[in-house]
Amino acid sequence: MSTRPPAQRRRHGHDIELLTARWLSERGLREIARNQHARGGEIDLIMRDGDTLVFVEVRYRRDCHHGSAVESVTPAKQRRIVQAARFYLARERLSCACRFDVVGVTGTPEALEFDWIRAAFDAF
Repeated sequence: MSTRPPAQRRRHGHDIELLTARWLSERGLREIARNQHARGGEIDLIMRDGDTLVFVEVRYRRDCHHGSAVESVTPAKQRRIVQAARFYLARERLSCACRFDVVGVTGTPEALEFDWIRAAFDAF
């Protein structure tokens, strides 16, 4: 667990999400929204990949000593993301192809590594 104060952790998380959005944009995705809160869940990034709406979970770890960032997206977390995505789609009155991606970010801001898992899980 981090010893940083909660406000500092939130800021760091925001910065990592911003860097991840830029990284994904450089790979052809277009940012739609960030930090969408919806009924028990949050979606870190919502992006477009062509006609597909992509809900992106961003996970950060300084190192992999306690497992990779991607491995930390548990089935319970997946359910909360799916629930939040359904709420977002209903609220925005959208009906389109969707995908759930996970981006694991490891390292320090000077040397980040991105592990992008497209279609990491399905809505269930």
